[in-house]
Amino acid sequence: MRVLGIDPGTVAMGYGLVESGPQPEADDYGVVRLPRSMPLEERLYQLHTHILNMINIFRPDAVAVEEPFVGRGERQFIGPAIAVGQALALVFIGAASQNVPVFRYSPAQIKLAVTDYGAATKEQMKQTVASTLGLHEVPSSDAADALCVGLCHLISQQAVSALDRTIPPGQER
Repeated sequence: MRVLGIDPGTVAMGYGLVESGPQPEADDYGVVRLPRSMPLEERLYQLHTHILNMINIFRPDAVAVEEPFVGRGERQFIGPAIAVGQALALVFIGAASQNVPVFRYSPAQIKLAVTDYGAATKEQMKQTVASTLGLHEVPSSDAADALCVGLCHLISQQAVSALDRTIPPGQER
């Protein structure tokens, strides 16, 4: 299975292509960066074009995205969440236009799947994903986040697959 993980953003959007196997691998990863001075509608158009190109080049079986963390009370991040929502929308549209299923994961789900700890720090996530995927260097935060999203999807699908297996009577261990 090939999964295109996306860490959405309107200025910096991380991406990571991970592939399942005996040892999961990162086939490609990086960050699409656009200038803040560029009008939002132009950035969104550019990001949409990048998403379509990645889907056409990488041919993923699925796209996995991180949902925005909004926060609560005084620690609400409404403005950034709206911007991330705009970036998410273009990922959804790009994937849907190419008939690629999209899977969404919360930050806590991603942390739990990748590190077995739902409150892992950014640095712990970066180190774990680099180690798990056998990377020679630790990627930047946005690229590492995208790789974590893709890895989370692979792990989630393995769990679903294991739970779907049926054991015929008399074959129990």
